[in-house]
Amino acid sequence: MKLLGYVVKSLWGHRSRTMLTVAGSAVALFVFCFIQSIQEGMRDLRSRQEANGSLIVFQANKFCPATSHLPQDYDQQILQFNGVEDVIPIQVFTNNCRASLDVVVFYGVPPHKLRTARDFEFIQGDWNEFETHQDAAIVGQAVAARRGIEVGDKFSIGDLSVDVAGIYRSNNPAEENYIYSHLEFLQRRQGANLVGTVTQLEVILQPDADLEAVSTRIDDLYRAGPVETNTRSKGVFQAKSLGDLSQLIEMAHYLGLACVGLVLALVATTTLMSVEDRIQEHAVLRTLGFSGSKVFGVVLAESTLLSLAGGILGVGIALITLKLSSLSVGAEAVTVAFIPSFRLAGIGLLLALVTGMGAGVVPAWYASRTEIVPALRSV
Repeated sequence: MKLLGYVVKSLWGHRSRTMLTVAGSAVALFVFCFIQSIQEGMRDLRSRQEANGSLIVFQANKFCPATSHLPQDYDQQILQFNGVEDVIPIQVFTNNCRASLDVVVFYGVPPHKLRTARDFEFIQGDWNEFETHQDAAIVGQAVAARRGIEVGDKFSIGDLSVDVAGIYRSNNPAEENYIYSHLEFLQRRQGANLVGTVTQLEVILQPDADLEAVSTRIDDLYRAGPVETNTRSKGVFQAKSLGDLSQLIEMAHYLGLACVGLVLALVATTTLMSVEDRIQEHAVLRTLGFSGSKVFGVVLAESTLLSLAGGILGVGIALITLKLSSLSVGAEAVTVAFIPSFRLAGIGLLLALVTGMGAGVVPAWYASRTEIVPALRSV
């Protein structure tokens, strides 16, 4: 404990350098946490059980939801297939098909099917209000927080306006970035008359259904028309929709490693400068009976404390920012949430700890090997 007090006093004695090093480490770990949070969101999206238990039927050779138009009566035909539990017709409207940090996605779904197909709970508003008013919508809490939407507001995007009947939360973070409205309302929105067609069909399968067999049968049925389909599992469909964006998210992993390298270099440089400045001080410690290993431990503790302080600051600010901002990134009406979590905090702090210890090894070894007499004579 006495040594810890000595370490803190030593760092505070060069407070400008200490604060700059802590700030630099905090910035690097802040960026690292942001990168990891979007990768966490991508992993969460892929691992969801519902993504493996349903199919998405989309128009073949189409990409953006605005270009897909399937006959709505396909749902009744597909419902007759063995292994199919339910079919949900969905009309999709989005303000941007390209990658965006503020994409708004509307899903038009029959209300009675929505209630059974999605696992979310109302935190504000009234389900009956949504069911009985065709221009009503329910909004995920993430997009509501990002856009400042409250129950009773009229929310408009482009030529589309809805009355907000409720705000919901879900155990799926990506789900909280969607706005659900009535199917017919989206089909009849201003400037469009899409009654009788839908963007896609979501096929809910029975637990023992053969996913590949059902998807192949659907595509075979409509290969000759009237509109050819492309049927994939929900997880594969989402990954395909995200396309290049998912690759960029994966490549961001290397940027995260670069942030760790930056912390390592920054803390190592600062600690080495501190050792050089205090070479006489360390020699005095040796004359007072401190062994080389104790001096090694003191210097290692300094570098670890510097890195850990930066980690606590950077990780803490990152988690608070992520929680308050409800950020997500989307493409082609599929969103990936930035997910702050205790796991992410643990990884960030562990990296700060390990990096601090790694950065201090060389300076600590240098300090512990210093010759006492030449060090005391040095000016």
